[in-house]
Amino acid sequence: MSVFSNINREARFLVKQRYFFALLTIVLLLSVFSVWSGISETNTQLSTIERLQQKDAIDRANVLAKQSDYGSAAYYSFHLTYSAPSAMAFAAMGQRDIYPWKHRIRMLALEGQIYETDSDNPELSFLGRFDFAFLISVLLPLFVILLLHDLRSAEREAGRYDLLIATASKQQRLWLSRASVLCAALAIALLLPFVIGAIIMQAPLVSTLQVIAVTLGHILFWMLLTLWFTASKVAVKQSSAQIASVLLAVWLGVAVLVPVVSDIAIDEMVQSPNGGEIVLTQREGVNDAWDLPFADTWAPFIATHPQWKNNTEMSSQFEWKWYYAFQQVGDQKAAALSTAYRDATLEKNNLAQRFAYISPPMLAQKLLSSIAETDTLAAMKYEQKVRDYHQALRLFYYPLLFGAAELNEAQNNKTKVKKVAFDAKALSKLPSFSTFKNTIHTAKENI
Repeated sequence: MSVFSNINREARFLVKQRYFFALLTIVLLLSVFSVWSGISETNTQLSTIERLQQKDAIDRANVLAKQSDYGSAAYYSFHLTYSAPSAMAFAAMGQRDIYPWKHRIRMLALEGQIYETDSDNPELSFLGRFDFAFLISVLLPLFVILLLHDLRSAEREAGRYDLLIATASKQQRLWLSRASVLCAALAIALLLPFVIGAIIMQAPLVSTLQVIAVTLGHILFWMLLTLWFTASKVAVKQSSAQIASVLLAVWLGVAVLVPVVSDIAIDEMVQSPNGGEIVLTQREGVNDAWDLPFADTWAPFIATHPQWKNNTEMSSQFEWKWYYAFQQVGDQKAAALSTAYRDATLEKNNLAQRFAYISPPMLAQKLLSSIAETDTLAAMKYEQKVRDYHQALRLFYYPLLFGAAELNEAQNNKTKVKKVAFDAKALSKLPSFSTFKNTIHTAKENI
């Protein structure tokens, strides 16, 4: 009897099983809910970004209209930065509940701004969302176990096992055909809502196929594992409930214990500063500058910006160029900690990927987050994009704040600073955040 004949026979047999359709209905509804919730969250984030973009432009225009110098314009102007969810983000929200995906930054010291978070629901961020990735990585193995754990034992308990073996030309083909039909139906129930969601969100075809491949691969792994165990000598003497208990223990180990233990192990293996330390170091550097001689601010600033070494003369106790110089110095003092934190984050992510190879659910979760561009690397790319943009703001304002240096031969070649007159139209040339690419720089480039 051919494989196709076996599959046809098993399909006709399963059509008559009410419990099977009940389970598939539940799976289908869960898949629909996960896709719907993902699309809803993605649309909410996109609408939030669109609304903030409009308000950001209006707010900055109103603020700039009231200013009379570049220092005040830079101080009071906020600039929206954001990381828009990808078209595939509805399937896997990944780290977007943990890492911030929008900031309003000013040209002040950056470290104190970049580590601010805006989680709307800390409890939800801790537990994670019920999205399609959660359904595939965590719940899918349970569905496979529920469908296949009694594949052989149920026939033994019903007294039909010997008859089935006697009538089947190859018993392995019999069980494989039955398992394939069950898992194929499960795959359809899981993937049909996802495919519809991908069409609605206009997700790239390649990404859609990648998610389907991860889903089918995860189903195949648990199908083969369950078939292997139910065919083993150990399972022959066990009841369906005992077989299910063993398989559930395996699922608990790889889906829960391995991720928890790996997180603890990674935290012990990789030491890193936390965001609070970075912010404290930066703020201490900024606050201390008010009580220090001007030279203590200018020296470290000029070390990194030698082009302004002849423009540090001050005619009063406060000038905007000095104010933004010690904001820059505050970031410079926290630069080593900030770089160490980012390097440690990337190292932890790499270690987590290695641990995922011993946990199929963890691996599936990471693969889906990577495809959806919602993983740790995507969050780090957004952070670097914000840093690049903030640096662009400084490069835009510094020439306006420090003025244009002109060499005066009549004064022993001393530099005379010519103050740049305020011109509101010049601010229309401020760099746009959307022009910056998502890149992760090396530690040296970050500093």
